[in-house]
Amino acid sequence: MDEAKYVLLKAEVEDLCGQIDQIYARIEERHSEFGNRTESLDSMGYQLHNLYCVFEQVFETVAQFFENNIAGERYHTDLLRRMRLTIEGIRPACISEEAFTFLDELRRFRHFFRHAYLSELDFDKLAHLVEVAKKLQVIFERDRQEFFEKLKP
Repeated sequence: MDEAKYVLLKAEVEDLCGQIDQIYARIEERHSEFGNRTESLDSMGYQLHNLYCVFEQVFETVAQFFENNIAGERYHTDLLRRMRLTIEGIRPACISEEAFTFLDELRRFRHFFRHAYLSELDFDKLAHLVEVAKKLQVIFERDRQEFFEKLKP
């Protein structure tokens, strides 16, 4: 990979990671007041939904930069699965198996949240997802650093 392409990809990913950091800050703010009230659950659910959506934007950026676009009804699953793959001669894996596991849990929640028009959110499940998101924050930062280190021209 030449220097110009590397710098462009890194800048785009860093910009999205700034958005991820902002959402993590919102999750932290809401976590201090997190309770079993509809408004609190809805607010936290919305932030977790947004968090996964921006992670997905990072993965779309990587996929569009290196590979063909992914399409079809399993788009979200296929995109995430592809990010854990090393594509020989093209790019290293973007995320570890550990990050994949946490991201897949958030992906499933995003799907539920997006289609749960009249469903109530469960406090215990959301509390678990907040813990998943917190663990992911550290793991993804490590994975991102490793990804760019391996790509470095």
